[in-house]
Amino acid sequence: MSFEIPTIDISPYLANSPDERHHAARAAVATELDRACREVGFIQIVGHGIPRESIDGLACALDEFFDLPLNVKKTYARSSSENRGYSPPKSESLSMSLGVASANMMNDFYEAVVVGTEVTDYPGLDLPESSYAANTWPDATPGFRPAVEHYFSHAETLAAILMRAFTDALGLEKGYFDSMLDHSINALKMNNYALEEGDIDVAGEMTGMGAHTDFGILTILWADQVPGLQILGADNLWHDAQPADNALLINLGDAMARWTNDRWRSTIHRVDPPIVGGRIIRRRSAAFFFDGNYDAVIEALPGTLAPGEVGYPPITIAENIAAKVAGLKGGIAPGGDLREAERVRAAG
Repeated sequence: MSFEIPTIDISPYLANSPDERHHAARAAVATELDRACREVGFIQIVGHGIPRESIDGLACALDEFFDLPLNVKKTYARSSSENRGYSPPKSESLSMSLGVASANMMNDFYEAVVVGTEVTDYPGLDLPESSYAANTWPDATPGFRPAVEHYFSHAETLAAILMRAFTDALGLEKGYFDSMLDHSINALKMNNYALEEGDIDVAGEMTGMGAHTDFGILTILWADQVPGLQILGADNLWHDAQPADNALLINLGDAMARWTNDRWRSTIHRVDPPIVGGRIIRRRSAAFFFDGNYDAVIEALPGTLAPGEVGYPPITIAENIAAKVAGLKGGIAPGGDLREAERVRAAG
């Protein structure tokens, strides 16, 4: 069975022309998105509007931070419940976010630093700090914060554009999701696969990032164009994936899969050690998680349940994230009906 991540030009959704031809172009994009979300759950997008200089600035910011000595980076670590700050190599296990222990009982080889929306980003609302924790910006890297904030702002804009396109693709009335997204929990997780570059005899048990699904609505992924990322296809096999030139990878999270009663796929993915010609090479990535309002309820959208069919039990965005983070950082398996966990266990 062939496997391909569809590439979709979303530029019709960036323009504001009201003419009929432009409306038809948007409708075509929405149709492509629906097909990709049903069949793959991963999409490459071009025409996304994030400037090249913003992406290059983000890459430089990652280098600036991850090149710091480990003992300095550890000073920016945070408690496991906050999902902010620095996480050293082998301190997290993404497969445990689904309650699935890694085959080697070893945590993942990546290191990461996370920033996200704070209580102060939504003035006038009484929001819980547990979902909108304050960031820890590293003062040892003066260029890090402005570059990351610049990219973060563009990613938020792009996520809102994608939600308009997804609304059309699902056949929902315009603005359907607006009340669920106006104080969205957004986070940017910047990853460095902390394996020394060079010749290496890679042990079979090495895991860059364990098999998992993302937790929220959608993820915007920038990554180096090197091997490592693998996607679990409908054939239950792992397929390599690399971003094309000037493309960003988009994948759906568990909230969207639950909303659509799995009409759209929250696709399982992992990262293996990046190897080219028998040599480990450097790999960086930055995943922008667009998760929705902490108090938004995830339950079946109109038209996604057949008569008499029972969907996922309702759960709030915050409850879903908290359960998955407890597994990721603390090894506490989430309860409930995790259909995605069964797909991980059955993976070839």
